[in-house]
Amino acid sequence: MQQVRHLLESKGGSLYTIAPDAPVLNAIKLMAEHRIGALLVMRGAQLLGVVSERDYARKVILQGRSSSQATVSEIMRPDPLTVGPQTDVLDCMRLCTDSRVRHLPVVEEGKVVGVISIGDLVKAVIDAQAEQIEHLERYITG
Repeated sequence: MQQVRHLLESKGGSLYTIAPDAPVLNAIKLMAEHRIGALLVMRGAQLLGVVSERDYARKVILQGRSSSQATVSEIMRPDPLTVGPQTDVLDCMRLCTDSRVRHLPVVEEGKVVGVISIGDLVKAVIDAQAEQIEHLERYITG
C-alpha cells in the first residue's frame, strides 16, 4: 500500500489556510473558490485546527448564527490529528474512521506540508485494489 507522500504528490502542492480570527464567511468563500471541504487554521506556521463545511453547517447554520459575525476559531476543531508523509494509507484510513474525522493535516519536521481527506484515502485504496485485481486476472488468464 502507498504512503501519504504519494497522495500529496498526486494532489499537487496546494495548501489552503485561514487565520483563526477570520470571519467564517471568508472561510466558506475560500472553500467554495477552491472546491475543497476544509481549511487548515494557522497562525503563522503554527497549526491550530481544521475548519470544514461540516463545522460550518453544525455550528453556524443549524444554530442560526451569522456567517459574517462568527469567527473561524469559534467553530474549528482544535488540535487536529496529524500524520507524517511516511504514514501508510491504510493506517490513515483507520485513523479517520476510528476518530470520525474527514481531514488529516500532514506534518513533516514540525511543518505542515499538506492535508489529505477521507476521499483521497478511499480513492487510493480503491485504485490499489483495482490494480491487484488486474494482476490476479492476468495471472489466472494468462
